[in-house]
Amino acid sequence: MKDKDSYRAMLAAVQAFHDKHDFKNTGGEELAYRVALMTEELGEISACVTKGKGRECLSEECADLLILLLGTAIAAGFRLDDAFWDKMEKLEQRQSRMINGRIRVSEFRDN
Repeated sequence: MKDKDSYRAMLAAVQAFHDKHDFKNTGGEELAYRVALMTEELGEISACVTKGKGRECLSEECADLLILLLGTAIAAGFRLDDAFWDKMEKLEQRQSRMINGRIRVSEFRDN
């Protein structure tokens, strides 16, 4: 049985899916197309939340987006796990502010 908590196992599953459907040679790894698919999935995540569809719907749509993100890393030739940790290191250095009653962590530029 695969280690279901392993990033490598998830990446291997997505790579196998890409290989099975020959994404590399059939346009499935074209980055603009992948961005459009991720936008579509984000819309479906939004619909789950705004239409009160529940946790099961939300988890499935988030999984779709994660699969697309992993596949985009494959298509673009970068390690998403490395990018994640590099970004987390940057985020940890940022300050937070309350803006319109909600917390925001960003690179604030005061003008």
